[in-house]
Amino acid sequence: MLEQLTQSIQAISRGVLDVNYGSLYPALRRLEARGWIAASWGASENNRRARYYQLTATGRRQLDAERATWERFSHALGLILQAE
Repeated sequence: MLEQLTQSIQAISRGVLDVNYGSLYPALRRLEARGWIAASWGASENNRRARYYQLTATGRRQLDAERATWERFSHALGLILQAE
């Protein structure tokens, strides 16, 4: 499951972001502790016990806020880089 997540992140970012397992587990625990994701146990494709994560409503609001902040920042940075 986490292998799929790391591969997806790498593919979507076109290889720019390379997330390793050592940083992913602590990040998932922090997100869960903040109530931004919820974890549940289930069976994987090969019938092994696996933990699945889902974004909560609070997590969705936080994501929207973080995305808006990032868009303002990246827009401002773009303006600075275009200035001559």
